[in-house]
Amino acid sequence: MSKASKVMIEAKGLSKFYGPFVAIKDISFAIPEGQIVAFLGPNGAGKTTTMKILSGYLAASEGEASIAGLDVTKDRLAAAKKLGYLPENGPLYRDMTPLELLTFFGEVRGLEPATLTKRIDTVIKQCALEYVLEKTIGKLSRGYRQRVGLATALLHDPPVLIMDEPTAGLDPNQIRDFRKNIRELGRSKTILLSTHILQEVEAVADRVLLVHNGQLVFDGTPNQLRENGSLEEPFYRLTGYGHVESTAVKEGAAA
Repeated sequence: MSKASKVMIEAKGLSKFYGPFVAIKDISFAIPEGQIVAFLGPNGAGKTTTMKILSGYLAASEGEASIAGLDVTKDRLAAAKKLGYLPENGPLYRDMTPLELLTFFGEVRGLEPATLTKRIDTVIKQCALEYVLEKTIGKLSRGYRQRVGLATALLHDPPVLIMDEPTAGLDPNQIRDFRKNIRELGRSKTILLSTHILQEVEAVADRVLLVHNGQLVFDGTPNQLRENGSLEEPFYRLTGYGHVESTAVKEGAAA
C-alpha cells in the first residue's frame, strides 16, 4: 500500500465471541482509497460477522473498526455517512415502489429536497432502474431488487461501499450486469464485497482477503493467490479440512 493512500476501511484485531464459540479471531487489514477488495471464504467463515462489525451493526468482542478514519463504535453516525452497506437479502419494503423507497430513505437520512432529487436521478441511472420505478418492489425480479438495494446504499453518495454476497441468487445475466456496476463504482469508491465465488474474485477484485474458520489466512492480489493459472486449488488448500489454522499466509497487499 502506498504511504500516500488514505485508509478507508480498517480492522484492527477484530474478534467476536458468542460464549465459547469463536465467530472471528484477531482479524486485521487496511484497505486504501480506490481499491476493490474481495472478502473471500467458504460459507460460515466469518465474512458476514466481520462486515456487520465494520458497518456498525454488530459490536466486536475485541478490536477496533473504522470507516474513512472514523471509529464505527465511537463515531457511529459520522462513520455511517461515509458508508453504503448492502447486506445479503437486505430488507426492502415490498409494497413500496423503488422511487417511494429512495425518497423515504433520503428523507430519513436528512437529505435536503433539492439534493435528494439529484441523488435519486443519479442512482436511478447508476443502477438502471428507469423502467421499474413505478412497480412495487415485491413484484420485481431478484436482480432488480438487488439494484434497488444498491441504489439505497449509494443514495447519500458515500465514498465506501460494503456489500455482502451481492450476486447471490442472481442469474448469469444479472451477475454480469451487477459485476459491471461494481467495476464502474470502483473508479470513485472503495469497495469491500464478500463472496465465496472464485469467478467473482477474477471478475472484479484488485485484492483478496481470504478467511477460514474466523481467521485471515491470505491477504494479497488474485495473481498472488493463483496457482498454475487457477484460484481453485489454493482456495481448497487454505480452507480445506487439512488446513492448519495457525498458519496464516499473508502476502503483500496490492496498492
